[in-house]
Amino acid sequence: MQIQMVDLQRQYRQLKPEIDAAVMGVIESGKFINGPAVKTFKKDVETYLGGGHVIPCASGTDALQLALMGIGIQPGDEVITTPLTFVATAEAIVVLGARPVFVDIDEKSYNINPKLVEAAITSKTKAIIPVHLYGQAADMDPLLDIARRHNLTMIEDAAQAFGGTYKGRKICTIGDLACVSFYPGKNLGAYGDGGMVVARDESLAHKIQMIADHGSQVRYLHEEIGVNSRLDSIQAAVLSCKLPHLDAGNARRREIAKMYDERLPGDKLIKPTVMTYGEHIFHQYTLRTPHRDAVQAYLKERNIPTAIHYPRPLHLQPAFKEVLHYSEGQFPLAEKVAAEVFSVPMHPDLTEEEVEAICAAITDFFKENDL
Repeated sequence: MQIQMVDLQRQYRQLKPEIDAAVMGVIESGKFINGPAVKTFKKDVETYLGGGHVIPCASGTDALQLALMGIGIQPGDEVITTPLTFVATAEAIVVLGARPVFVDIDEKSYNINPKLVEAAITSKTKAIIPVHLYGQAADMDPLLDIARRHNLTMIEDAAQAFGGTYKGRKICTIGDLACVSFYPGKNLGAYGDGGMVVARDESLAHKIQMIADHGSQVRYLHEEIGVNSRLDSIQAAVLSCKLPHLDAGNARRREIAKMYDERLPGDKLIKPTVMTYGEHIFHQYTLRTPHRDAVQAYLKERNIPTAIHYPRPLHLQPAFKEVLHYSEGQFPLAEKVAAEVFSVPMHPDLTEEEVEAICAAITDFFKENDL
């Protein structure tokens, strides 16, 4: 049995005829940049979300930078976010000369703690970027209330949560802007890099679209300082093939999460807490234990892959530590969680037999070590 963290080959085999036809259609058309496939995907996503204006781009990281550029983030500005996330969230802020201001997490959801946000606001604060970590929405209503009272832009980092919901609303339609990654391992993944920005306001969407294309809407006329960040047509075609299967895939992830919940020893591990306000899409199924490293080593010997998302919170990353001067102990919950979390295989094509093997191996570890 060869278990994969994410089995893209298995997924491809199921969709092979339609994906092959879509990719060949783009190649035969010769329209590789901003071609019909990109326009079709844009419309498909806007229909799926039921609102908002979609700007496809080259990656989830670019999506964050484009969103920040769109709202005019300047050197010296501050943007509040979480230290427990992938580096791109804060990286995009620093690249523009602004300062990420970290706020510690909620111990159950692992998302930014809304109760701590207001105290972090200063006269330099321009935006809040909550991250919907592991596929579960941050608690958006209190964050939105804070943003409105302080005239701050709300940017959802939905790189791991496209297809999820918060209080019946689709993630990406809640904030002023949302940023998504289509990295191959995501719940909706391309066959290369890709991303998008979703904007509630049409004029802001228009501005971000121009920024993504060298600040231009008419060739050789540049109205903004921009970048080159376009979703290529082949990736758009692949994503359009996969989008109709997204909700079924997310439902299957919830079924697998339930299997894990039922079969893993609850007295030995902290399992994911599904918050009552939203629908988790389990981009990752992430466990916690102080014996993390030993569990991972045991599973590796049995050819069961695991991953850590994320082993070092951002305020302790060398790149940010030198620039921002944060120190160990400032965000104790993020540090504690980062030291204990590990993710087990999670994808819609995982079989019950594979889940059983993973759960049995984890259970055996605790029995054999009398923990």
